Amino acid sequence: MDLSSLSSAPSHFSLMRGYTSFAVLLLGAIAPIVPSGYSVGAGLLLLGAFALPFIRTNVRFDRQDWWVIGVLAFYALVGLFEAWSDEQGFRGADKPLRFILVVPVLALILAYPPRLGWLWSGLAVGGVAVGSWGAWQKLLIGVERAGGYTHVIQFGNISMLTGILCLAGMGWAIVQPNRKQWLLLLTLGALGGVLGSLFSGSRGGWVGLPFVLWVLYRAYGYELATHWKIGALTIVLLGALCVYAVPQLGVQQRVHQAFEDIERYVSGESRTSSVGARFEMWKGASHLIIEKPLLGWGSNGYQHGMQALAGVGVIDPGVVQYEHAHNEFVDATAKRGVLGLAALLLLYLVPLRLFMRQLNAPNLELRSLAVGGALLPVAYIDFGLSQAFLTHNSGVMIYTFWLVVLWGSYRACQRKLENQAI
Repeated sequence: MDLSSLSSAPSHFSLMRGYTSFAVLLLGAIAPIVPSGYSVGAGLLLLGAFALPFIRTNVRFDRQDWWVIGVLAFYALVGLFEAWSDEQGFRGADKPLRFILVVPVLALILAYPPRLGWLWSGLAVGGVAVGSWGAWQKLLIGVERAGGYTHVIQFGNISMLTGILCLAGMGWAIVQPNRKQWLLLLTLGALGGVLGSLFSGSRGGWVGLPFVLWVLYRAYGYELATHWKIGALTIVLLGALCVYAVPQLGVQQRVHQAFEDIERYVSGESRTSSVGARFEMWKGASHLIIEKPLLGWGSNGYQHGMQALAGVGVIDPGVVQYEHAHNEFVDATAKRGVLGLAALLLLYLVPLRLFMRQLNAPNLELRSLAVGGALLPVAYIDFGLSQAFLTHNSGVMIYTFWLVVLWGSYRACQRKLENQAI
């Protein structure tokens, strides 16, 4: 027996696990508050994955892992087919390839899962940071809508995702030795993430909150006493009323504007308002879908098709400037047909189904990862109703890397518990 290899193994594992922990912390902490911050932690994870062939490690994918890999690969292949058939070149292949590049990162996370304290603290710090950044922009500088270093919709949605993932971590926090401090930190992160979204005025991130609360209730609500449930519901309702009533947040104004946009669209007064333009884009995209339902038009074909529809008066010419339909599902179907829609639905629904199997796991560390993993596609489905989030680099990077980080951590935790039970 080689005693030297035995003595070096723990330090090697600790070193690599420290590396993945630091990268995951950055993935949560700085994604929306520094330029291209979502790429820093992701880039470190990818570099670590490239080192795997040179490290002695035993990584195995089981059937559930292959399901996750399969939906990532299928979505990538459909995107690459669109790029090839639409003659987009590397520009069109860039985003689909990222769905393939995260597969080695999944292997890295399975081999060296990050410490959960680093994962959840990174999200909490990120939530506090986006809330503070949004408050500074909105309340002190006086910008109309906080946007950080990216578009206001991306900033708002990433902020909201950060906040709700902090809520997922509450189960992990409650079984920690310093649970009061962890619960406080994650609560501040959740509040900060929600505030960042509110300061951005990105209404699409608010629509799905009832579904987020439903997932959280499914995971944690059944174990709460009745008075705690009533208290939590009261806090949510009072919080929503306060948010609506405080004019500095701009929520009331954004809600009223949405209704005004609908009225002006129906009356024909304006078809290029925030909501009206979306209705026009969806109308134009529906015409394109009917013409090419199977494989779609491709991104270039979509642009030409929308221009042609504007030319004959089917849609307002003012919406031709937009490169996507501002709805993930409509956009995918128009550009990649029903094949593209199927790939998108599988990308969201398969991980959601896999994570929800452990939504009531007895072990709260495992359950918290399952809740976080379930909330990720739920949030993206919500975001996708009013924005084609996966057409943006930030949307692709956040979804793919958090999916493999949460899934890899979840599976590593599962296997650890199974080994302890033997």
